[in-house]
Amino acid sequence: MSVLSRLWRGDLPLPQAFWNWAVAGGIAVNALTSILFLALIMNDRLVAAFVVGYVLSVPYNIVVTVGVWRSAGRYRGERRWADLARIVTVAGMVVLSLT
Repeated sequence: MSVLSRLWRGDLPLPQAFWNWAVAGGIAVNALTSILFLALIMNDRLVAAFVVGYVLSVPYNIVVTVGVWRSAGRYRGERRWADLARIVTVAGMVVLSLT
């Protein structure tokens, strides 16, 4: 079973889903696609820039958001941490997807 499918189903522990996939992975994927997007735009490669900037990053952001949301639903610790992880992930992924 792949880690991404476990993430999607919410089978990963909330700290792993949030810190590894939403925070670290979100920064890495979105920074890389943003840099490539800008480089392609500067070289008049508009279609390629769109693909790199949105077709690659937005699906990642959706999978991570769903995964963290589901992992938070299964979290057995303090409810406020699950709620905070949901809020931060949704807000962060929306911002990262739009910029």
